[in-house]
Amino acid sequence: MGQQQIKLYQGSVSDCSYLENKQAINIYADPHHPRPREIYNQLIMRGFRRSGEYVYRPGCQQCDACVPVRIRVADFKPRRTDKRNKTLNADLDVSCRTARYSDEHFDLYKRYLKQRHAGGGMDNPNPEDFERFLLNPWGETLFLEIRTNSQLIGVAVTDAVSDGLSAVYTFFDPTFDRRALGRFCILQQIDVCKMMSLPYLYLGYWVNGSRKMQYKTEYHPQEHFNGHDWSDYVKP
Repeated sequence: MGQQQIKLYQGSVSDCSYLENKQAINIYADPHHPRPREIYNQLIMRGFRRSGEYVYRPGCQQCDACVPVRIRVADFKPRRTDKRNKTLNADLDVSCRTARYSDEHFDLYKRYLKQRHAGGGMDNPNPEDFERFLLNPWGETLFLEIRTNSQLIGVAVTDAVSDGLSAVYTFFDPTFDRRALGRFCILQQIDVCKMMSLPYLYLGYWVNGSRKMQYKTEYHPQEHFNGHDWSDYVKP
């Protein structure tokens, strides 16, 4: 199917979540498009991202720090830290399920936000917040569940798109910090892409200058989108 015409809308200005003394604005795809899954497949290749049912990209006029990132899965080269992470977590059970609300998922999500994002505006969610942010009424969203002895300790929320997976969010039990479950979830999504013969894992935005986003440049080979094309990224 050819490229479709898509209406874009500009959001309101707000304080940037990643860089101090900066303001941010997003550009949103038409949420009422009759074929939202098809335009999502189209837009994810153009540097867009999903939050709930909305598909967006940064539209800041004076800043271009947010750079879309994707891992080229077939050529991925695990580092020693990646191999150690997999060895450390070899006893965990990993399963892939269609995304849905459950009290088990929500309880883990609340504990994660309370510990990791206290005071950030997300740390006291209700079930509707969980569904509004993570679930997707028109797409194919998956939960990669991480368990130990049947106990749920981590969830990677990821979207299945036409040429890969798009990582949406990861939350995990903070008491298992030593396992580096965030890294483990990225490695598991790479493995799922390989198993499904999908070429890319989209990681959302690397924000140049934001320490908490630096981890996204650690997985190679990866490509960055400059607004027109994807090109190989070489870490300095």
